[in-house]
Amino acid sequence: MTCIKTRHCPLCRSVAKEYHQDNTRAYFQCRNCRLVFVQPEALLSAEEEKSRYDLHQNSPDDLGYRTFLSRMCVPLMHRLPLGSRGLDVGCGPGPTLSVMFEECGYPMAIYDPLYAADESVLEIEYDFVTATEVIEHVHRPQHSLTRMWRCVKAGGYLGIMTKLVIDQDVFANWHYKNDETHICFYSKDTFGWIASQWGTEPVFVGNDVIIFQKPRGSRTRRHT
Repeated sequence: MTCIKTRHCPLCRSVAKEYHQDNTRAYFQCRNCRLVFVQPEALLSAEEEKSRYDLHQNSPDDLGYRTFLSRMCVPLMHRLPLGSRGLDVGCGPGPTLSVMFEECGYPMAIYDPLYAADESVLEIEYDFVTATEVIEHVHRPQHSLTRMWRCVKAGGYLGIMTKLVIDQDVFANWHYKNDETHICFYSKDTFGWIASQWGTEPVFVGNDVIIFQKPRGSRTRRHT
């Protein structure tokens, strides 16, 4: 009889089963929320991870990068009154999305645990919060997502950009999983599970943008 290895999901703590194995890492899928994640033994050290991010050349001067980020920027602007205040989480070494919003009349704060680590910005509520190409990197997705959601005012929005898991066959040849800093992979089912915990529904925009609106009856914290 084959021994099936199991792990516990970093998002919902349910039991996960083996999902895929390549030359460098093993991947598991949660039986409950359907998150796919990398075995903990394969995680990079904090120093190794930062060294990868330091190589990123993203900047507001890169028109191609601006076009990429517009997939998040445009649908949120369609939902937000001019002057709405936002927080960009995981801005990296070259904040750009926040610049794009500010150019269009939306004041922004930024947070990144490595490059803009002022945690006081996480004690304020915002009309919207964004995280582009971020949540696939985080080691504690439940903690990180909860913290972002708490920063959203009632009636406000959380916008997430990340590539979606389609199925096991596609995953086997998926370039996105080959980045060693990518350790958690989400599907539509996963985002549906997350939304159910928050009492809302996910809105999928294109292939990789997910928008959540916080119910207006939600309790709020300190406002800006």
